[in-house]
Amino acid sequence: MTTSDPGGTKNMVLRLEPRLAERLQAVAEVEGRSVSDVVREAIATLVEQRRSDRQFRRLLEENLARHRRMLDLLKDDEP
Repeated sequence: MTTSDPGGTKNMVLRLEPRLAERLQAVAEVEGRSVSDVVREAIATLVEQRRSDRQFRRLLEENLARHRRMLDLLKDDEP
């Protein structure tokens, strides 16, 4: 679930296993930060890693090609 905030952020629901949630809370407490700040940093790091990851970009290109094929299959016949 995602909702927009007028301030320009989006609220998201994240489900974690209890043990992982406890560990995340511990990291945040040790660093004197909020859990949200720690999660935002982790997500930003992951996204940046993926942007420069050749294998990820190859998968993205394959998905794009597959979706183009599906669009072609579902197009209305043009006269």
